[in-house]
Amino acid sequence: MRLLAAAVLFLQSPAPLERVARADLRAGLDTLYAGRFSEAAAYFAGLAARDTTDPAPLIFEAGAYIWWASANDSADFERKRIDSLLAAAIRRARGATARESFRAGRAGEFWRATALGYRARERERHGQAFGAAKDAKAMRDAYRRVLAADSTCIDCYLGLAVYNYGLARAGSLARLVAKLIGLGSGNVETGIRYMRRVAHDGDLAQVEGTWVLAAALVREAARDKGGRAVLEREARAYVERLVERYPENPVFLRFLTEVPRAGPAP
Repeated sequence: MRLLAAAVLFLQSPAPLERVARADLRAGLDTLYAGRFSEAAAYFAGLAARDTTDPAPLIFEAGAYIWWASANDSADFERKRIDSLLAAAIRRARGATARESFRAGRAGEFWRATALGYRARERERHGQAFGAAKDAKAMRDAYRRVLAADSTCIDCYLGLAVYNYGLARAGSLARLVAKLIGLGSGNVETGIRYMRRVAHDGDLAQVEGTWVLAAALVREAARDKGGRAVLEREARAYVERLVERYPENPVFLRFLTEVPRAGPAP
């Protein structure tokens, strides 16, 4: 469970319409994935201060603290700061949505979904099942609206992947709350299929898609004794590729110590 919780940190990335213009975010994300969490948080804080209408830097600043918390194995690390940053990001995203047209790609809506996904993850982790479910539903609906405007947003599918997979593998209380507010029951196959799509074809979400997919495969391995070795071997292969690119990320390195190296494939 700790591996999956650590994986569901960055669920989204910028919409395709922003790819060219967001080299600033790419630089910060590379710093974060490299394991320099404090440096990444400071970098995104600087971006957020320079443009007080942009929700993206606030979201990724919160994400840097979430990764940092995972590296420290502490659910309460900078919890209040993370909550404050996400709340501010949601306010900025609402303002952006009000200013843009549907035809413009609904970038504000995308960022609102991103922030809601982060907050749902944080609320679920701290036992706030109802609040997490409400945020997850709002996230799902927002991503669907973004995809209606831009069907090429492959990165959008990562949030929907975690939504489907998380609901399908949630505990009984979480599933009950989900049904009460109309979330449905999720689908494991759909969730993993979406993860694979982002891991192979995503833009800024490709690293996150690879990481979340690896963690999901490990969780499935624990449920499938017959296929355990194959699933763990595939999961390790994904994370080993991440470590080749980011050799000092402590979260990736911990994954490799916790997931045993299986024998060669038959």
